[in-house]
Amino acid sequence: MTRQPLSVLIPCGDSADVIQDCLESVKWADEIVVVDSYSRDGTLEIARRYAARILQHEYYDSATQKNWAIPQVQHEWLLIVDSDERVTDALRQEIEMQLANPEDYAGFQIPRLNHAWGTPLRHGGNYPDYQLRLFKRDCGRYQPKRVHAHVILEGRCGVLRQPLMHYGQRSMSQVTRHLLGEFTTWEAEERWRQGVRFSRRSLLLRPLGAFCYRAFYLRGFRDGVPGLIMAGVWASYIFITYAKMWEMEQMTQPRE
Repeated sequence: MTRQPLSVLIPCGDSADVIQDCLESVKWADEIVVVDSYSRDGTLEIARRYAARILQHEYYDSATQKNWAIPQVQHEWLLIVDSDERVTDALRQEIEMQLANPEDYAGFQIPRLNHAWGTPLRHGGNYPDYQLRLFKRDCGRYQPKRVHAHVILEGRCGVLRQPLMHYGQRSMSQVTRHLLGEFTTWEAEERWRQGVRFSRRSLLLRPLGAFCYRAFYLRGFRDGVPGLIMAGVWASYIFITYAKMWEMEQMTQPRE
């Protein structure tokens, strides 16, 4: 099948535990570019076995890192895959079929199947978790947000059917360090800039509502203990975000 050539961009940082499986899953691409945030483990040694180019750039946030690297890939069509994600054979075949005749599409959303502690999460709002990851290099850029930024696409967007595998939640220490640590800080700062302020009502009711919504209304309990834990994690995410907003508010108050 003759298709448009494809570049794959993989952002990473201290990802030695996951990046080899990621690189193996995309080695069929015409170009692999790794953008590394100065890893201190064995990430670069692994990446050099697969990548055509390795770029290094100081990490500020995911959107900034990707926007810096996107213009530097060679081919018009670009697939972005995080180091804890995998492209299955079925997804590869669908991508190649679309690139054989992309028509007037500028990009494609891909459903993402999130895993927690090795369990696929198909309920609780965790799937299909559409991500715009396949697009023309000059038609897409990420929103200027530190957390949960999405690609803004100039042009028509299609939707693929086969999922991208995501192994993001692999241990509680990782969840607390990144999702409940760094991400809640960025979320609180983003909300503060948008004019959202702390309230006791939000601190108490929003986390409880989020847990019930994900665990029961969206049937997260059907994914077993990992599904219930992730409902609790997202409830904790909201609680900690508002707690940090309260802390920011206290820091702006004049001291006696």
